[in-house]
Amino acid sequence: METKTEKILLRRIGNKLRALRNENNLSQFDLSIEAGIPKNQVGRIERAEINTTVITLHKIAKVFKIDIKYFFD
Repeated sequence: METKTEKILLRRIGNKLRALRNENNLSQFDLSIEAGIPKNQVGRIERAEINTTVITLHKIAKVFKIDIKYFFD
């Protein structure tokens, strides 16, 4: 079970991912294909339903050509 602080962190990461994806006019499905991750995983990250791995965030960051630290700033 996540603490309140951990839940806030997951929500921030999810919100940043959603904003980035929308700014780039990319659907959740298209992002999942480009990042090579399961199609439902993007939505679950955006909704803070899962504590995703650093490897997954790295794959997503590569799609957008950004540094992974974007999700933690």
